[in-house]
Amino acid sequence: MIKGLIAPILSPYDDNLMLNQDMYNKLAKDLLSDGCSGLAPFGTTGEALSVSNNERMNALDGLIKSGIPADKLIPGTGLCNFPDTVELSRHAIKSGCLGVMTLPAFYFKDVSDEGLFEYYKRLIQEINLPELKIYLYHIPQVSGIGLSINLVQRLKSVFPDIIAGIKDSSGVWENTLELLKINDLIVYPGAELPVIDAIKLGGPGCISATANINPTNIGKVIELCHRNNWEEAEDLHKSVREVRYLFQDYSAIPAQKAMLAKKYNDPRWNNIRPPLERLSDSKANELEIKLKEYSFEF
Repeated sequence: MIKGLIAPILSPYDDNLMLNQDMYNKLAKDLLSDGCSGLAPFGTTGEALSVSNNERMNALDGLIKSGIPADKLIPGTGLCNFPDTVELSRHAIKSGCLGVMTLPAFYFKDVSDEGLFEYYKRLIQEINLPELKIYLYHIPQVSGIGLSINLVQRLKSVFPDIIAGIKDSSGVWENTLELLKINDLIVYPGAELPVIDAIKLGGPGCISATANINPTNIGKVIELCHRNNWEEAEDLHKSVREVRYLFQDYSAIPAQKAMLAKKYNDPRWNNIRPPLERLSDSKANELEIKLKEYSFEF
C-alpha cells in the first residue's frame, strides 16, 4: 500500500484546452517532493470525466517516462461502460501502476448491490491480469451510486487479492468507520479532516484534493501520526482543517487551479474544461489573501 498522503492530481490544460504534459509532470514531481507519498491521476479533482481514454493513457505514459515511479500511481479508471474501463485499467496495470481507482458504473441509478457486484465481477474477468489491484471509489454525492458496506465486504471476500482498498469520499465518518472494520481492506478517507482518527484505527493516510495545494502540512500530520506523535499531529491538524474549510467555500477545482496559477506564475493553470468555469480574479485574489494568513507564499 501507499502509506501517507495521496494527491488526486489536478489536470493542466493549454489555452486550447488540450492537456499539457510538461505542466502535469512538473506538478507531479513537486507534489511527491513536497509531502505526498503517491498520486491518483484522473480522479474527480483531475476532471477525469472530461478527459478521453487516449488522453488519460498518454498522460500516464508521460508521467512514467518523466521519472514518476509507476508504483506511486493509482489512476482513476471508472467509466459507465466495460470496454473503456477495461482498456484504461489494463493499460495502467500493464504500465506498472500500484492499482486502479474504479468507480461503479454510475449512469443507471437505483441499481441493486447484486447488479454492482456483477459489474465488478465481470470487470475483473475482462481485465484478466493476475497483478490487478482495484481500489473502489465511493463518492455517491457526485456519482449518484454508492457502494454499501455489505457490497464492499462481499467483494473483498470473493476477490481478496484483487479488491485492495477503497477511497471513501462520502464525507460520512460512520461509513469510513465501518469500512475500517473490514479485514485487510486499505481504507483512504477522501479528505484530511478525519485522517487522524482513521490512522488510529489502522488507516494508512488519505487521498485529499487539497494535497495539490497543502501537501507539506497534510503529509506532516500523517507522518506524525505514524510516529505516534499524536499531540503534535493534532496541533498541526488544526490549521490543516482550516485550510480545507477555506476551499470548501469556493468551487474546489477552479479554486485550486487558481492558486496553482499564482504559485507557478502561469495563467494556464486557470484553464478548465466546461461545464466547469474558472474562478474569477476577484475570488482568486480573495482566496490568496486568506491563504497568506496560513503562511502560504505565492
